[in-house]
Amino acid sequence: MKLIFASSNVNKIREIEAVLPQNIILSGLKEIGITHEIPEPGTTIKENSFLKARFVWDFLKNDTNVSVFADDSGLEVEALNGAPGVYSARYAGEPKNDEANNIKLIQELKNSNNRNAHFITVITLILKGEVYYFEGEIKGSIALRPSGNSGFGYDPLFVPNGYTKTFAELGSEIKNSISHRAIAVKKMKEFLAGL
Repeated sequence: MKLIFASSNVNKIREIEAVLPQNIILSGLKEIGITHEIPEPGTTIKENSFLKARFVWDFLKNDTNVSVFADDSGLEVEALNGAPGVYSARYAGEPKNDEANNIKLIQELKNSNNRNAHFITVITLILKGEVYYFEGEIKGSIALRPSGNSGFGYDPLFVPNGYTKTFAELGSEIKNSISHRAIAVKKMKEFLAGL
């Protein structure tokens, strides 16, 4: 089965490929000729996920032989009333910059003892014109300072519950087995296996 992933983020593509079975051929945006970033004007993670999947579906002229999926993820921090949330990738402004986002998050939490946070992912799959959603969530906390060299985004700051190390310290193998994205991808994988 061929799946088009509405992303050009090599880290995300690698992460998802690691979870999907080998009989699924995953292609990113570059392989289908989309070289610009897909707009994300939605006000929720679910809406942005849908808009990205729909954009690619429309680009492929609603070809029912191709399945398209998109994900949108966000970090929601309790002490910040759910921020950065839907704006996680651009928390420190344009252009997107992981390091700047992490610096801003540390700054925003400097006077807070409440470090509770959770990551959520919503995947939108468009299969033969039908739309399906798969969600994943992982709870954790925000470290006082970045630590670790693996991963991307907020991985150097996010410590999942049950662990003492950040996603960036745990490495891709552990992260890919417990992360919000992994949970959502596994749900999609199980759905596809049942077809």
